[in-house]
Amino acid sequence: MSPGNVQTLINLLMLFALFAALAIWWMTKHGGRRGRIAERTRQAALIARADGGEPEELEKGSGVRQRLIRRLTIIGDRLPLFDAKYRLKLQKEMLQGGYRSRSAVSILLAIKFATGLVCAALTVMLGSHIPVIGAFPAVRGTMMLFVFIVGMIIPEYVVAFRASRRRKEMAACLPDALDLLVICTNAGNSLGVSIRRVADELATICPPLSSEFALTADELKLSGDSTRALHELAERINLPSIRALIATLTQSMRYGTPITQALRTLSRTERLAHIVSLEEKAAKLAPKMVVPMMLFILPAVVVIAAGPAVIQLMNALGKQ
Repeated sequence: MSPGNVQTLINLLMLFALFAALAIWWMTKHGGRRGRIAERTRQAALIARADGGEPEELEKGSGVRQRLIRRLTIIGDRLPLFDAKYRLKLQKEMLQGGYRSRSAVSILLAIKFATGLVCAALTVMLGSHIPVIGAFPAVRGTMMLFVFIVGMIIPEYVVAFRASRRRKEMAACLPDALDLLVICTNAGNSLGVSIRRVADELATICPPLSSEFALTADELKLSGDSTRALHELAERINLPSIRALIATLTQSMRYGTPITQALRTLSRTERLAHIVSLEEKAAKLAPKMVVPMMLFILPAVVVIAAGPAVIQLMNALGKQ
């Protein structure tokens, strides 16, 4: 048997070992009473999703996109590698990132699993070409498992990065939103009407904050439970300033105190905090610019200033 065939056989055995390990994990998850209960719960969720129709995001996409999302949803629902607690954690992160679809968690789990498999397969195929590592199958197998785990972590970090950037964008526009709330409440509008008006005004300025306020206005209009709607807004945005706003609104509604004065004070505080954060960032620019100036600007200045003198000195030494 040629060396190339041996390497191919080793690669196939490693991939088979990966799938065997996943199958053993699946058997341990589904074994016993807890496994059967988890499987029935996933089946009930699939039936409920089929009865309730596809999410709104699926209706807006093309046919190919709908089929792809549907298949990813089915794969994510049937993956046994993730328990209910981890799925709830991912659901919270997805809500903070702006993904409100019922199938968002399942799609993310399917993408995580597919990314891990692709990274593991590439590691097995390309690992044989590495001079030192390629000669040791055990090392390549360890690398395959490590890259599989890293590949499953990458999509979650992408979602967390998007959620963080989204929170920063909403935090920058929050003082303006509070000023608009003060104006609306001064005009005699109710809380739900004021939040809806602010959401309409922020649609072009800050779409993430506008969508969150619009969803809260819809919840206030449909359910009537203002406390629950406001607390869900705080959970979705997850900012200290939003939590302070929700606490202020909840206390005002509970004790009957005027909302306008509390909102005006909170708006002034948030705007001052935003200005202080901008000044802090501006003050940090000078130390951050030292290293780039030393690496890129200072050598050019030295060459321009000392270059003619060095050339004249070399000419003088050459004549002697």
